[in-house]
Amino acid sequence: MSADNEIIFQEKIDAGLKIEPKDWMPDKYRKHLIRQISQHAHSEIIGMQPEGNWITRAPTLRAKMVLIAKVQDEAGHGLYLYSATETLGITRNELIQQLQTGKAKYSSIFNYPTLSWADMGAIGWLVDGAAIVNQQSLRRTSYGPYSRAMVRICKEESFHQRQGYEIMSKMSNGTPEQQEMAQDALNRWWWPSLMMFGPHDSESAHTSNAMKWKIKRETNDDLRQLFVDRTVKQADLIGLEIPDPKLKWNPETKHYIFGEIDWDEFWEVVNGNGFCNKERINNHINSHEEGQWVREAALAYSEKTQNGVGNE
Repeated sequence: MSADNEIIFQEKIDAGLKIEPKDWMPDKYRKHLIRQISQHAHSEIIGMQPEGNWITRAPTLRAKMVLIAKVQDEAGHGLYLYSATETLGITRNELIQQLQTGKAKYSSIFNYPTLSWADMGAIGWLVDGAAIVNQQSLRRTSYGPYSRAMVRICKEESFHQRQGYEIMSKMSNGTPEQQEMAQDALNRWWWPSLMMFGPHDSESAHTSNAMKWKIKRETNDDLRQLFVDRTVKQADLIGLEIPDPKLKWNPETKHYIFGEIDWDEFWEVVNGNGFCNKERINNHINSHEEGQWVREAALAYSEKTQNGVGNE
Protein backbone atom coordinates (compact mmCIF):
# COMPACT_ATOMS: atom_id res chain seq x y z
CA MET A 1 0.00 0.00 0.00
CA SER A 2 2.85 2.36 0.81
CA ALA A 3 4.30 1.85 -2.68
CA ASP A 4 0.90 2.66 -4.21
CA ASN A 5 0.67 5.81 -2.07
CA GLU A 6 4.14 6.86 -3.23
CA ILE A 7 3.07 6.51 -6.86
CA ILE A 8 -0.18 8.45 -6.36
CA PHE A 9 1.68 11.14 -4.41
CA GLN A 10 4.31 11.62 -7.11
CA GLU A 11 1.64 11.67 -9.82
CA LYS A 12 -0.08 14.55 -8.03
CA ILE A 13 3.22 16.39 -7.76
CA ASP A 14 4.02 15.83 -11.44
CA ALA A 15 0.55 17.05 -12.41
CA GLY A 16 1.18 20.32 -10.59
CA LEU A 17 -1.44 19.69 -7.88
CA LYS A 18 -0.99 20.92 -4.31
CA ILE A 19 -0.40 18.59 -1.39
CA GLU A 20 -2.64 19.51 1.55
CA PRO A 21 -2.16 18.70 5.27
CA LYS A 22 -4.61 15.78 5.34
CA ASP A 23 -3.21 14.19 2.17
CA TRP A 24 -0.91 11.18 2.41
CA MET A 25 2.74 12.17 2.05
CA PRO A 26 6.09 10.38 2.50
CA ASP A 27 7.79 10.90 5.84
CA LYS A 28 10.84 12.33 4.04
CA TYR A 29 8.62 14.93 2.31
CA ARG A 30 7.07 15.91 5.65
CA LYS A 31 10.46 16.15 7.38
CA HIS A 32 11.93 18.16 4.51
CA LEU A 33 9.06 20.64 4.71
CA ILE A 34 9.33 20.95 8.49
CA ARG A 35 13.04 21.69 8.18
CA GLN A 36 12.64 24.20 5.34
CA ILE A 37 9.53 26.07 6.46
CA SER A 38 10.63 26.29 10.09
CA GLN A 39 14.05 27.56 8.99
CA HIS A 40 12.23 30.20 6.96
CA ALA A 41 10.07 31.13 9.97
CA HIS A 42 13.08 31.31 12.30
CA SER A 43 14.85 33.57 9.79
CA GLU A 44 11.95 36.02 9.75
CA ILE A 45 11.87 36.19 13.56
CA ILE A 46 15.63 36.41 14.12
CA GLY A 47 15.83 38.88 11.22
CA MET A 48 13.87 41.39 13.29
CA GLN A 49 16.87 41.86 15.61
CA PRO A 50 19.46 43.57 13.37
CA GLU A 51 16.81 46.04 12.16
CA GLY A 52 15.14 46.55 15.53
CA ASN A 53 18.56 47.71 16.70
CA TRP A 54 18.10 50.90 14.63
CA ILE A 55 14.49 51.85 15.42
CA THR A 56 15.52 54.27 18.16
CA ARG A 57 18.28 55.75 15.99
CA ALA A 58 16.44 56.29 12.71
CA PRO A 59 17.37 59.69 11.22
CA THR A 60 13.79 60.94 10.70
CA LEU A 61 10.31 60.26 12.04
CA ARG A 62 9.28 58.89 8.63
CA ALA A 63 12.26 56.53 8.61
CA LYS A 64 11.36 55.36 12.11
CA MET A 65 7.74 54.68 11.11
CA VAL A 66 8.79 52.75 8.00
CA LEU A 67 11.29 50.64 9.94
CA ILE A 68 8.78 49.85 12.69
CA ALA A 69 6.25 48.77 10.05
CA LYS A 70 8.84 46.58 8.38
CA VAL A 71 9.88 44.83 11.59
CA GLN A 72 6.20 44.25 12.35
CA ASP A 73 5.78 42.68 8.91
CA GLU A 74 8.66 40.30 9.59
CA ALA A 75 6.97 39.17 12.81
CA GLY A 76 3.82 38.46 10.84
CA HIS A 77 5.75 36.47 8.26
CA GLY A 78 7.21 34.32 11.01
CA LEU A 79 3.75 33.63 12.40
CA TYR A 80 2.32 32.66 8.99
CA LEU A 81 5.19 30.26 8.48
CA TYR A 82 5.04 28.74 11.97
CA SER A 83 1.33 28.12 11.36
CA ALA A 84 2.11 26.45 8.03
CA THR A 85 4.72 24.25 9.73
CA GLU A 86 2.27 23.22 12.43
CA THR A 87 -0.01 21.72 9.76
CA LEU A 88 2.69 19.06 9.33
CA GLY A 89 2.17 17.71 12.85
CA ILE A 90 4.74 19.59 14.91
CA THR A 91 4.00 22.10 17.68
CA ARG A 92 5.13 25.71 17.96
CA ASN A 93 6.91 24.89 21.22
CA GLU A 94 8.90 22.13 19.52
CA LEU A 95 9.91 24.50 16.71
CA ILE A 96 11.08 27.18 19.13
CA GLN A 97 12.99 24.65 21.21
CA GLN A 98 14.78 23.43 18.09
CA LEU A 99 15.80 27.00 17.29
CA GLN A 100 17.02 27.84 20.77
CA THR A 101 19.03 24.63 21.16
CA GLY A 102 20.70 24.99 17.76
CA LYS A 103 19.01 21.94 16.24
CA ALA A 104 17.22 24.15 13.70
CA LYS A 105 18.99 26.77 11.59
CA TYR A 106 18.04 30.19 10.24
CA SER A 107 19.52 32.26 7.44
CA SER A 108 23.21 32.90 8.08
CA ILE A 109 22.94 36.53 6.98
CA PHE A 110 21.20 37.57 10.20
CA ASN A 111 24.38 36.86 12.13
CA TYR A 112 26.13 39.94 10.74
CA PRO A 113 26.10 43.24 12.69
CA THR A 114 24.34 46.43 11.55
CA LEU A 115 26.96 49.15 11.93
CA SER A 116 25.27 52.18 10.34
CA TRP A 117 21.93 53.47 9.09
CA ALA A 118 23.02 52.53 5.57
CA ASP A 119 22.83 48.90 6.69
CA MET A 120 19.04 49.33 6.90
CA GLY A 121 19.13 50.22 3.23
CA ALA A 122 21.46 47.36 2.34
CA ILE A 123 19.32 44.82 4.20
CA GLY A 124 16.14 46.01 2.50
CA TRP A 125 17.70 46.19 -0.94
CA LEU A 126 20.01 43.15 -0.88
CA VAL A 127 18.71 40.77 1.79
CA ASP A 128 15.03 41.26 1.06
CA GLY A 129 15.87 41.40 -2.64
CA ALA A 130 17.50 37.98 -2.39
CA ALA A 131 14.56 36.73 -0.35
CA ILE A 132 12.11 37.88 -3.03
CA VAL A 133 13.98 36.01 -5.75
CA ASN A 134 13.75 32.83 -3.68
CA GLN A 135 10.22 33.38 -2.39
CA GLN A 136 8.64 34.20 -5.72
CA SER A 137 9.63 30.69 -6.74
CA LEU A 138 8.14 29.31 -3.51
CA ARG A 139 4.69 30.66 -4.40
CA ARG A 140 4.52 27.65 -6.72
CA THR A 141 5.83 25.15 -4.17
CA SER A 142 3.95 21.86 -3.97
CA TYR A 143 2.76 22.16 -0.35
CA GLY A 144 -0.47 24.17 -0.24
CA PRO A 145 -0.16 26.02 3.12
CA TYR A 146 3.43 27.07 2.32
CA SER A 147 2.50 28.22 -1.18
CA ARG A 148 -0.44 30.30 0.04
CA ALA A 149 1.59 31.91 2.84
CA MET A 150 4.17 33.01 0.29
CA VAL A 151 1.66 35.03 -1.74
CA ARG A 152 1.20 37.66 0.97
CA ILE A 153 4.80 37.48 2.16
CA CYS A 154 6.11 38.23 -1.35
CA LYS A 155 3.87 41.29 -1.65
CA GLU A 156 5.16 42.70 1.63
CA GLU A 157 8.78 41.83 0.91
CA SER A 158 8.58 43.77 -2.35
CA PHE A 159 7.79 46.90 -0.32
CA HIS A 160 10.74 46.17 1.96
CA GLN A 161 13.07 45.88 -1.00
CA ARG A 162 11.89 49.21 -2.39
CA GLN A 163 12.25 50.88 1.01
CA GLY A 164 15.85 49.67 1.27
CA TYR A 165 16.67 50.74 -2.26
CA GLU A 166 15.22 54.19 -1.52
CA ILE A 167 17.57 54.56 1.47
CA MET A 168 20.59 53.51 -0.60
CA SER A 169 19.60 55.76 -3.49
CA LYS A 170 19.28 58.82 -1.27
CA MET A 171 22.56 58.16 0.49
CA SER A 172 24.49 57.41 -2.69
CA ASN A 173 23.34 60.78 -4.03
CA GLY A 174 23.93 62.63 -0.76
CA THR A 175 27.01 64.05 0.91
CA PRO A 176 30.43 62.42 0.44
CA GLU A 177 30.07 60.92 3.91
CA GLN A 178 26.69 59.43 3.05
CA GLN A 179 28.02 58.07 -0.24
CA GLU A 180 30.90 56.43 1.58
CA MET A 181 28.51 54.95 4.15
CA ALA A 182 26.29 53.50 1.41
CA GLN A 183 29.23 51.94 -0.43
CA ASP A 184 30.61 50.51 2.80
CA ALA A 185 27.26 48.87 3.56
CA LEU A 186 27.13 47.37 0.07
CA ASN A 187 30.70 46.07 0.47
CA ARG A 188 29.82 44.28 3.71
CA TRP A 189 26.43 42.86 2.72
CA TRP A 190 27.04 41.82 -0.90
CA TRP A 191 28.73 38.46 -0.35
CA PRO A 192 26.53 37.37 2.60
CA SER A 193 23.54 38.13 0.36
CA LEU A 194 24.86 35.72 -2.27
CA MET A 195 25.34 33.11 0.45
CA MET A 196 21.62 33.31 1.27
CA PHE A 197 20.80 31.01 -1.65
CA GLY A 198 22.78 28.19 -0.07
CA PRO A 199 25.67 26.06 -1.34
CA HIS A 200 26.18 25.07 -4.95
CA ASP A 201 23.58 22.57 -6.10
CA SER A 202 26.21 19.84 -6.47
CA GLU A 203 27.07 20.26 -2.75
CA SER A 204 23.53 20.53 -1.36
CA ALA A 205 22.18 17.41 0.32
CA HIS A 206 18.57 18.55 -0.06
CA THR A 207 18.32 19.85 -3.64
CA SER A 208 17.56 16.53 -5.38
CA ASN A 209 14.44 15.62 -3.40
CA ALA A 210 13.29 19.23 -3.20
CA MET A 211 13.27 19.45 -7.00
CA LYS A 212 11.69 16.00 -7.43
CA TRP A 213 8.85 16.91 -5.08
CA LYS A 214 8.62 20.45 -6.49
CA ILE A 215 9.15 21.96 -3.08
CA LYS A 216 11.76 24.01 -4.92
CA ARG A 217 11.22 25.00 -8.55
CA GLU A 218 14.64 26.48 -9.29
CA THR A 219 18.10 25.51 -8.09
CA ASN A 220 20.25 27.52 -5.67
CA ASP A 221 22.66 28.52 -8.42
CA ASP A 222 19.94 29.57 -10.86
CA LEU A 223 18.28 31.77 -8.23
CA ARG A 224 21.63 33.29 -7.22
CA GLN A 225 22.37 34.13 -10.86
CA LEU A 226 18.98 35.82 -11.26
CA PHE A 227 19.66 37.93 -8.16
CA VAL A 228 23.09 39.02 -9.41
CA ASP A 229 21.74 39.94 -12.86
CA ARG A 230 19.02 42.12 -11.33
CA THR A 231 21.04 43.74 -8.58
CA VAL A 232 24.11 44.78 -10.59
CA LYS A 233 21.88 46.92 -12.81
CA GLN A 234 20.22 48.48 -9.76
CA ALA A 235 23.61 49.35 -8.28
CA ASP A 236 24.68 51.01 -11.55
CA LEU A 237 21.57 53.20 -11.54
CA ILE A 238 22.44 54.79 -8.20
CA GLY A 239 26.20 54.96 -8.72
CA LEU A 240 27.33 52.19 -6.37
CA GLU A 241 30.00 49.63 -7.23
CA ILE A 242 29.59 45.91 -6.63
CA PRO A 243 32.63 44.75 -4.55
CA ASP A 244 33.69 42.02 -6.95
CA PRO A 245 36.71 42.57 -9.23
CA LYS A 246 35.75 39.48 -11.26
CA LEU A 247 32.28 40.76 -12.09
CA LYS A 248 31.69 41.16 -15.83
CA TRP A 249 28.93 40.79 -18.38
CA ASN A 250 28.94 37.71 -20.61
CA PRO A 251 27.29 38.69 -23.93
CA GLU A 252 26.96 35.06 -24.97
CA THR A 253 25.02 33.80 -21.93
CA LYS A 254 23.39 37.20 -21.24
CA HIS A 255 24.38 36.82 -17.58
CA TYR A 256 26.98 38.36 -15.27
CA ILE A 257 30.02 36.31 -14.36
CA PHE A 258 30.92 36.82 -10.69
CA GLY A 259 33.63 35.72 -8.28
CA GLU A 260 33.61 32.71 -6.01
CA ILE A 261 31.90 32.96 -2.63
CA ASP A 262 33.96 32.37 0.52
CA TRP A 263 32.27 29.13 1.53
CA ASP A 264 34.54 28.73 4.55
CA GLU A 265 32.97 31.89 5.97
CA PHE A 266 29.49 30.63 5.11
CA TRP A 267 29.93 27.36 6.97
CA GLU A 268 31.57 29.09 9.94
CA VAL A 269 28.50 31.28 10.35
CA VAL A 270 26.05 28.42 9.74
CA ASN A 271 27.83 26.36 12.40
CA GLY A 272 27.42 29.08 15.02
CA ASN A 273 30.68 30.99 14.75
CA GLY A 274 29.53 34.21 13.11
CA PHE A 275 29.75 37.71 14.56
CA CYS A 276 26.32 37.62 16.22
CA ASN A 277 25.17 33.98 16.43
CA LYS A 278 25.24 33.76 20.22
CA GLU A 279 23.81 37.26 20.68
CA ARG A 280 20.86 36.56 18.37
CA ILE A 281 19.90 33.30 20.09
CA ASN A 282 20.39 34.69 23.61
CA ASN A 283 18.15 37.65 22.75
CA HIS A 284 15.50 35.27 21.45
CA ILE A 285 15.67 33.10 24.58
CA ASN A 286 15.43 36.13 26.87
CA SER A 287 12.49 37.61 24.98
CA HIS A 288 10.72 34.26 24.92
CA GLU A 289 11.12 33.85 28.68
CA GLU A 290 10.03 37.43 29.40
CA GLY A 291 6.92 36.93 27.27
CA GLN A 292 5.82 33.74 29.02
CA TRP A 293 3.27 35.58 31.18
CA VAL A 294 1.69 37.15 28.07
CA ARG A 295 1.23 33.75 26.42
CA GLU A 296 -0.24 32.30 29.61
CA ALA A 297 -2.65 35.22 29.99
CA ALA A 298 -3.74 34.99 26.34
CA LEU A 299 -4.30 31.24 26.67
CA ALA A 300 -6.29 31.66 29.89
CA TYR A 301 -8.46 34.34 28.27
CA SER A 302 -9.04 32.16 25.23
CA GLU A 303 -10.10 29.20 27.37
CA LYS A 304 -12.35 31.46 29.44
CA THR A 305 -14.20 32.86 26.41
CA GLN A 306 -14.51 29.42 24.82
CA ASN A 307 -16.23 28.18 27.99
CA GLY A 308 -18.66 31.09 27.83
CA VAL A 309 -17.37 32.79 30.95
CA GLY A 310 -17.39 36.59 30.89
CA ASN A 311 -19.70 36.88 27.87
CA GLU A 312 -22.77 37.87 29.81
